[in-house]
Amino acid sequence: MKLTKRLHSCVQLEKDGRTLVIDPGAFSEPDAGLGADALLVTHEHPDHFEEGRLRAALDADPAVRLWTLRSVAEKLAPAYPGRVHTVGHGDAFTAAGFEVQVHGELHAVIHPDIPRVTNVGFLVEGSLFHPGDALTVPGVPVETLMVPVHAPWNKVSEVIDYLREVKPRRALDIHDAYLSDIARPIYDNVLGALGGTDHGRLTAGDSAEL
Repeated sequence: MKLTKRLHSCVQLEKDGRTLVIDPGAFSEPDAGLGADALLVTHEHPDHFEEGRLRAALDADPAVRLWTLRSVAEKLAPAYPGRVHTVGHGDAFTAAGFEVQVHGELHAVIHPDIPRVTNVGFLVEGSLFHPGDALTVPGVPVETLMVPVHAPWNKVSEVIDYLREVKPRRALDIHDAYLSDIARPIYDNVLGALGGTDHGRLTAGDSAEL
């Protein structure tokens, strides 16, 4: 399986000539969803869900399907009957040949005064886990963890503890649009030293074979 990092929390996976894209939001490239055979969206916040990008991908190819939680599905399902699938914690499905399991139910706490929205994470091919905006522990072995490295709802000690609890073979950064180039080496150093796993990051457009 080939992983290509896109901007912020968007990732592209390729296997056997098929392409799966997760979270082509407003911080990702305008064409991030185009060319995908299947789309997954973790939650409704605009940096993960940008309706125009999804509609462009669905309009470009009538074979494209979307799997997401109810709050996102309700916005798109009427225009694309039979092509938008609602999923939740505990579900499993096949998307364009990729086996996917759903883990998690709620977005991480931003502040007690801000209501928590639903958030789901996706375990793809029993190997790569994208948690969206939560530090969800899937409770199964994870080869590659896409780790939300910096967000309004987390701090670096929580990210370190998350790596230690999930114990992936490797961790790669997502949710990184907020980090400046000055701060990135600091996060690289502390997560690499204390996370207990092989930690790295990909520049948008770079790929890795998993």
